[in-house]
Amino acid sequence: MNYQETLDWMFSKLPMYQTQGASAYKKDLTNTILLANHLGNPEKDLKCIHVAGTNGKGSTSHMLASVLQEAGFKVGLYTSPHLKDYRERIKINGKEISKQFVCDFIEENKGFLEQNSLSFFEMSVGLAFQYFKESKTDINIIEVGMGGRLDSTNIITPLVSVITNIGLDHTQFLGNTLEAIAFEKAGIIKSNVPVVIGEYTSETKPVFQSKADEMQSDIYFASELISEVYSSDLIGDYQEHNKKTVLQTLKVLQETTSFQISEENVKQGLQKVVINTGLQGRWQQLGANPKIICDTAHNEHGLKIAINQLKKEKFAQLHIVLGMVNDKNLNDILPIFPKNVKYYFCKPIGSRGLETLVLQKKASEFGLKGKIYNSVSEAYDEARQKATSEDFIYVGGSTFVVAEIL
Repeated sequence: MNYQETLDWMFSKLPMYQTQGASAYKKDLTNTILLANHLGNPEKDLKCIHVAGTNGKGSTSHMLASVLQEAGFKVGLYTSPHLKDYRERIKINGKEISKQFVCDFIEENKGFLEQNSLSFFEMSVGLAFQYFKESKTDINIIEVGMGGRLDSTNIITPLVSVITNIGLDHTQFLGNTLEAIAFEKAGIIKSNVPVVIGEYTSETKPVFQSKADEMQSDIYFASELISEVYSSDLIGDYQEHNKKTVLQTLKVLQETTSFQISEENVKQGLQKVVINTGLQGRWQQLGANPKIICDTAHNEHGLKIAINQLKKEKFAQLHIVLGMVNDKNLNDILPIFPKNVKYYFCKPIGSRGLETLVLQKKASEFGLKGKIYNSVSEAYDEARQKATSEDFIYVGGSTFVVAEIL
C-alpha cells in the first residue's frame, strides 16, 4: 500500500475517537500492552516526559520539545490530534515521520493489528514508540490522547509527569466532576517519578496530592513555584500558565537527571516554538486588515480564556466563524461567546460535526445571531468578504474548524 492507501486503511478499518467519538474509546490498556510486547517493548528504551491535561498539553509539549532541541538533544514529539496530515503527530526535532516508515510499520504489523482489533490510537502509539526507538532519540515528549490512567500512552515510565490543568471535557468518558477527571489524569503519576501540576483548583489539588503520596512521587505546583516567565512566539494569555508549567518541568528534569539546559536554551526555545516544532492553531494570526485569528480552543475552560483574549482586541466589528462537534455541552459553551457579533455558523467535516441548524438554533437562545453555511471554507470566505480593514475575524469552536482553513 502507498501512503494514502495506508492512511485510508487506518482511518476506515479502525474506530478513532477523533472522528467517531464514543465508539472508538477503549477503557483498557490490554491491546496497547499486547502491541508493545509484539514490538519488543520499544517504550522501555525511551526517555520520556509524559504530558496530560484538559487544555494546554499540546502547547506545553511543543514548548518542552523546542527548548530541548535548543539544548542540542534529539527530541521525539508525539501529539494528537493532527490538523492536516497524520504525520504531524510523530516528529523528531520538528521533522515529521516519513511516509515510508508509516507504510512499512503498518505493512509489517497489519496481520497482528487486524487479528487483535487494535484501535487507531493504539497502533499510532506503537508506531511512535517504534520510530523513536529506531531513531535513537535522546528524549521524547509524549502527549496523552485523552484522560491519562487508561490512555494508550500510559505504558511508559517517564522521567517527569506533567498535568497542565483540569476542566470539564470528555465527561462521557472521564466523569462529570473536576475530581473525577483529575483522578483520571492523575493516573499518569508513576511510582517515584516527580510530577508537575500546571494549574489546580480546590477540588483537584487534593486528588493530585493524594495520588502523589500514594506513589511516593515528589509533586510540584508550577503556579506557586515559578514567578519569572519568558516571552514566547506562542501568543495568547493562556500561554502564561503553560510557560510556568514548562519552566518547572525543565527545572525538575535538570535536578533529577543528567539533562543540562541553559537559560539561553530556555529563552531561545520559547521564542522559536513554531519554527522548531511546526505547531499551528494556537491564537495563530492568518491575516491583517482585517486581523484574522484562529484558535483550537474547544471546551468551556479553553474558550473562556480565548474569548477573554478576544475582548482585549480593538476592532470596529467582530466576525466569528463558529463550528463545533456534537458531543459538547452547548449550554455551558455558548454563553461564553459575545453578543452583537456577526456569526457564521458552519459544520466541520466528519461524522462528529454538529449540524449548522442545531448550532444556529441553540446559539439564538443565548442571543448569538448569524447565518448558516454549507462548509467551513464558505463561512470563512464570507466573513473575509464582509469584514472591513478595521474589523476582526475569529475562527474556532473546534480543532476541526481550524484544520479546515489552515
